[in-house]
Amino acid sequence: MKDNVIVQKTYDFSIDIVYTYKFLIEQKKEFVLSKQLLRSWTSIWANIEEAIWWQSRKDFLSKMSIAYKEARETKYRLRILKDTWFLPEDKFQSLINKIEEILKILWAIQKSLKTKKQ
Repeated sequence: MKDNVIVQKTYDFSIDIVYTYKFLIEQKKEFVLSKQLLRSWTSIWANIEEAIWWQSRKDFLSKMSIAYKEARETKYRLRILKDTWFLPEDKFQSLINKIEEILKILWAIQKSLKTKKQ
């Protein structure tokens, strides 16, 4: 699926999130927020993967909408981790840039589908 931009970007970001989770639990001994970050991100990736095998346009849009909401939640959790000094600024900036790009793509997909629907 390397030709599918959102699938590739979310896969790559998944790797980043796993490494971030490991960093948080091993280096910072932070176990609550890190687990929530992993859960919210896992939901995004799962919904995008499910959307690939959509049964209807409505189903696809629903999965992308959920993925978008979970991506916003992931962004929020990253901000909390940075503002509570668990996540260093450089690591945060790299992750936030990537999640912002994913959010833009997810928004564009939803917008495109809604426009085609009309």
